[in-house]
Amino acid sequence: MEHNLSYIHPAAKIGNNVTIDPFSTIHENVEIGDGTYIASNVTIMPGARIGKNCQIFPGAVISAVPQDLKFAGEETTVEIGDNTTIRECVTINRGTVDKYKTVVGKNCLIMAYVHLGHDCILGNNIIIGNSTQLAGHVLVDDYAIFGGACAVQQFAKIGAHTYIGGGSLVRKDIPPYVKAAREPLSYAGINSVGLRRRGYTNDVINQIQEVYRYIFLRGYNHAKALEMIELDLPPSKERDEIINFIRTSDRGVMKGYGN
Repeated sequence: MEHNLSYIHPAAKIGNNVTIDPFSTIHENVEIGDGTYIASNVTIMPGARIGKNCQIFPGAVISAVPQDLKFAGEETTVEIGDNTTIRECVTINRGTVDKYKTVVGKNCLIMAYVHLGHDCILGNNIIIGNSTQLAGHVLVDDYAIFGGACAVQQFAKIGAHTYIGGGSLVRKDIPPYVKAAREPLSYAGINSVGLRRRGYTNDVINQIQEVYRYIFLRGYNHAKALEMIELDLPPSKERDEIINFIRTSDRGVMKGYGN
């Protein structure tokens, strides 16, 4: 249902059973999937690709041009996955020549006043708390959760199944499966509650915890810790994911507790 007080560009592609409330604006070069709900006073600008059964609340601005002085008008996109909810006054900027797109995956909850900068790539099942701000080029893996009012520096990488405490300043990469908190941001243990909710067994959680004891609690530098992990601990999907994340981190990972 398209209300007669909304504006929809004739070239926009609107799926079946889409509801667009009054005073919203849908520009050209926009695609909206079946069953999506667009509330009042939403602005969806050129380059938006919105999936099925999404909900977008009042005041959100999707696919505005990037806040990047190098942007030269290249054609780029914002891609929003199915079943994602975008709450009030969220802003999501489209990509630049770096990736040509900004991506939010499926089944995500982006709470009110969040900003996602250009070329951010977010996976699936992510929750971002109110007023959290992601600068450009940030990568976030599946099932990450941010408390409210976090600020994430450009080019940061956030691993899967992480929990970041509210008000955190994220200047370093955060490896998977951990909780991050305090100032400066540091290791606060394993995200065991989140992992159990997603079906991880106690044995796997204990294996992950043992990996992080080498990295954060035994006083090794990271290179030595990874060497010792490979010598002492049996291979597993989780062990190898952690090792690869830390080895490929360009800016380095956050500190251990008490460092």
